[in-house]
Amino acid sequence: MVDRSNTGPPVPRKRAGAPGRRSPSAIIAVVPGELWTVHLGVVEYREAHDLQERLRTARQAGAIPDTLLLLEHAPVYTRGRRSGPGELGMGEDWYSAQGIDILDVDRGGKVTYHGPGQLVGYPIVAIDDVMAYVATLERAIVAALDDEGIAARGRSAEGIAWTGVWVADRKLASIGLHVSQGVAKHGFAVNVDNSLEPFGWIVPCGLPDVRMTSVAAEATDPGPHLPCFRKRMAWRFAQAHGARQRLVSRARLEAALGAVPAGV
Repeated sequence: MVDRSNTGPPVPRKRAGAPGRRSPSAIIAVVPGELWTVHLGVVEYREAHDLQERLRTARQAGAIPDTLLLLEHAPVYTRGRRSGPGELGMGEDWYSAQGIDILDVDRGGKVTYHGPGQLVGYPIVAIDDVMAYVATLERAIVAALDDEGIAARGRSAEGIAWTGVWVADRKLASIGLHVSQGVAKHGFAVNVDNSLEPFGWIVPCGLPDVRMTSVAAEATDPGPHLPCFRKRMAWRFAQAHGARQRLVSRARLEAALGAVPAGV
């Protein structure tokens, strides 16, 4: 892994009239080996991508530690750098009529779907071996699914087209990345409680015969599964990444970003 040494802790802000007490948005210290984990709820795709860019710039400067964003998106198809014609066979107007946006993005991979009930994870982390990191993501997802009683496996070793996590011949989680100056953005999407129907309207991941599945489809209990799975996924990612998890609010994350010097 890339060296994760960071600058010393900034001076915390103090709440007016309460000396020595931190406000909810106080800047928090950067501790080497920590993984900041931020639960964001439902976030529009463009807003989430902008946040990733800001975080990556700060991570490249050593101003924040590795950070994991966990969230959901409103319905959207995203086309990666390897997407080709024909993957969105219904036409953009038809998808728009279904309430699904379409965006071209800078991650690897092909077209996929995001929607409510699907857990999206954006780790903004320093890496030095892309395929080793992909395998780490797969292991973390497999471990979280095992906690749910679902036997799954990563398949990146079988070739780039099979990257992700599978239950038998059914794909349950997708992975796509963009790495710049040793720091990754984008990440993984795990089908949990989301509808699988929108996958049937495209060629998901560029695989015409792929069958998609979800935690809800594979689990024996009725759910909902997302609240518990979100916590399991955060823990398993931190474990696989060799880091100590620290929960951070959006307000505190924004405070930390606001403390990054201009021009960094």
